[in-house]
Amino acid sequence: MNRARIQGWLFAGSLFVAFLLQLMPLPPALEPLKPYWIGLVLVYWTIEAPDRVGLGFAFCIGLAADVFAGELLGEQALRLLVLVFIVLRFRARLRFFPVWQQALAVLALLLNDRVVMLMARGFAGDPLPTGASWLAPLVGMLAWPFVFLLFDDLRARLRAGD
Repeated sequence: MNRARIQGWLFAGSLFVAFLLQLMPLPPALEPLKPYWIGLVLVYWTIEAPDRVGLGFAFCIGLAADVFAGELLGEQALRLLVLVFIVLRFRARLRFFPVWQQALAVLALLLNDRVVMLMARGFAGDPLPTGASWLAPLVGMLAWPFVFLLFDDLRARLRAGD
């Protein structure tokens, strides 16, 4: 297979795994700590391959996530749209940050995502999440270096294999 095709499989596979991780049930005590896996993966691909991830793609992935999770239709679509827009806007800076600075930027992005989620649920009249749900962005920040280094390593191995 050629390199573009293999990278396409890596891209699709990473999104598939992110969907599985997002849908994975956790015990009720750990559920508020689950990071927004789809958001983390889309942030990575938006930074590293902006030609693959655009606003329309993020919206469609968000709609699919809403359907699979059985949540308010359009909530995750709006969240991912805002997330990808901000990353595309500041991509030139984010790309050259060290991983620890990227993790802080991801924390700010995930906190913004929580605010967008609260606004969407508030407008829809859905019950608001508990205060413990604000810990998920911190867990996402801690997971970011591993996500980033894993995908960077996989992409480097694919480049070296050609």
